[in-house]
Amino acid sequence: MRPEAESGYAWLRLAASLALMTLGGAGMYIVTVALPPVQAEFGIDRSAASLPYTFTMIGFGLGGILMGRLADRFGVMVPVVIGTLSLGSGFVAASFARELWQFALAQGLLIGLFGCSATFAPLVADTSLWFHRRRGIAVAICASGNYLGGALWPPVVQHFFDVAGWRATYLGVGAFCVAAMLPLALALRPRPPDIASAGATGHGPARRAIDLPPRVVLALLCVAGVSCCVAMSMPQVHIVALCTDFGFPAARGAEMLSLMLGFGIVSRLLSGWICDRIGGLRTLLLGSALQATALTFFVRADGLTSLYVVSALFGLFQGGIVPSYAIIVREYFDPKRAGTTVSLVLTSTLFGMALGGWMSGAIFDLTGSYRAAFFNGIGWNLLNLAIAGFLLLRTRKPL
Repeated sequence: MRPEAESGYAWLRLAASLALMTLGGAGMYIVTVALPPVQAEFGIDRSAASLPYTFTMIGFGLGGILMGRLADRFGVMVPVVIGTLSLGSGFVAASFARELWQFALAQGLLIGLFGCSATFAPLVADTSLWFHRRRGIAVAICASGNYLGGALWPPVVQHFFDVAGWRATYLGVGAFCVAAMLPLALALRPRPPDIASAGATGHGPARRAIDLPPRVVLALLCVAGVSCCVAMSMPQVHIVALCTDFGFPAARGAEMLSLMLGFGIVSRLLSGWICDRIGGLRTLLLGSALQATALTFFVRADGLTSLYVVSALFGLFQGGIVPSYAIIVREYFDPKRAGTTVSLVLTSTLFGMALGGWMSGAIFDLTGSYRAAFFNGIGWNLLNLAIAGFLLLRTRKPL
């Protein structure tokens, strides 16, 4: 008999998804810590050194759509197994790179497109299908794995970078991910329960509607996803480099990134609780406004203490933004295509991270500082606020 939604198995499955997303986050976060040593070893400027991260995020996004379609058709275990093997082989290939383009290709193709993409959007979409009354908090717990990985991986790999070098660290991480993730993938074998009649039977919340064509709503959500994450990427991608520019050790920057993402976990859990009470769009609006506020604090932060404090505030303010998109999709779109639709919207956030990571490096190369890059992020954040507010105004009563 197929397990039921919100059953004990659903919570065990959620725990496995959380662990997989935490481990899969290695592909997204280790490359940001590797930015300074890679720049030094290949003798390149800051924008060029940011390209591997950009390629990773582009691959991450495109792969999310592919993996979402595979999950809709075959179940989420299939893309997770593919992603695990690709992630491991990508780290190994990157460790042997002798040119920047080889390193960027391993990051973008193996680690991003076929690797960690399987451990983000497909897992979030799958989790949303196993919960109804507690969907917001369940999705938030699952999505917290992305930030938990960001909190755990940077200080760990920075230690091994200092002790063994970035190449040996990449090799070890690849082997560890395969060994740890494959057993967890087996827990995801059962397909989601039948959700076609969830609304009709009263087991799920009523679907809502926006007074716009569905494709227009989807397009606006994708633009909103790009804009919020261009802003979000500035501190997340460049905090280590920012610290070294101020004369602080790279290890302090890795600690700030860990602190930022650790507080992001708290933010995601709080936002999940809020989503279950006020809905996804209002939660997105709240998180976007708080993120814009935190970015303005970064403009004036230049001391070690102030950077630690602002990093924590930034994580606390913005952590719930990305999971709110998954809740919005489940509130307004057909659940039978959850894997594909959630992946499309979350892919837009990853494109925003990719664009913002490169753009901030390019602005730094032009201006010699990150001040203008922070103002650029604030402008993109205001676009996100405008879209979220517009969609909220066009929302009709639940169907």
